Amino acid sequence: MRDADVNPVWSIILAGGEGERTRPFIERWLGRSKPKQYCTFVGHRSMLQHTLDRADRLGAPRQKVTVVSQHHQEFFAEAMSHYQKGQVLVQPANCDTGAGVFFPLTYVRQWNPNATVVLFPSDHFIFPEDRFVETVQRAIRASEIFRDRLFLLGVPPTHLELDYGWIKVGGVLGWSGGSCIYHVDSFLEKPGSSESLQALANGALWNTLVLVAKVETLWQLGVQYLPMVLDRFSLLSRAIGTNREGSVLRQIYQQMPAANFSSELLQHASSHIGVLELEEVLWSDWGRPDRIQKTLESLGKEPAFPSSVVEPPTSSAWPQSSHNLEVA
Repeated sequence: MRDADVNPVWSIILAGGEGERTRPFIERWLGRSKPKQYCTFVGHRSMLQHTLDRADRLGAPRQKVTVVSQHHQEFFAEAMSHYQKGQVLVQPANCDTGAGVFFPLTYVRQWNPNATVVLFPSDHFIFPEDRFVETVQRAIRASEIFRDRLFLLGVPPTHLELDYGWIKVGGVLGWSGGSCIYHVDSFLEKPGSSESLQALANGALWNTLVLVAKVETLWQLGVQYLPMVLDRFSLLSRAIGTNREGSVLRQIYQQMPAANFSSELLQHASSHIGVLELEEVLWSDWGRPDRIQKTLESLGKEPAFPSSVVEPPTSSAWPQSSHNLEVA
């Protein structure tokens, strides 16, 4: 299926994570295990449903690819009962984010090799979404100008955060729609207190891992930095659409190396990456239950779970905040 649409934007939604840090909290709340991306912590939509809605604002619904785990299919079916699914890919196994990114990219590259892809984690809280989508659109325009670069969205930090990845920002690369695009100097992955304080003082940004790139640009960086992963997906690309596709997919995952997209590609490819600042947007990676609770408290919103199921955090301070925002 090759796509000849005028809009070359494809969204990739990563929804295969297990959410181990939130598992005990969700089990206390729901009485059963459920990956956090399928949970509705506030309002009427799950985290995955929010992410799918963002993707549909950037391109045709059929031009989104959602990656799910094989043993999560029941949750996905429930979440997607009233949604346009687009393309759904089922991972045979979880081999970390390297395979998680290049598995769907293999299909998009086969369907539309000239596409621009937007990579969305499915467990982030973002509000307001209009401003977020506008910034992603600016990153998409930037990828048409600087076609040999990846573009990340970075968030100005509001407090010391030890669980996040940080982007050390370099000089100005260019402009897109009124937004400044910066070179990336380097990355810090979950640094210690002293490193985080220094990053905070030097104007580093939190890394959202929302990424925009031309398909071939991202693919070639994968070839350079994750060759053993890309060798296997090259075999899959030649089997897509044939009667060998399923067997080849199972075979390559039996020997797929575990590789982390951030530490094994992004950290080594900083000279190929630009960053746009996500301004006036409340962003939070909901990887910890106390972070979910504090985000909703800062908005004055009643969570869907009782506060008694949230254990106190062991690290990372939270700022006083007084946002006056509405969440649906």
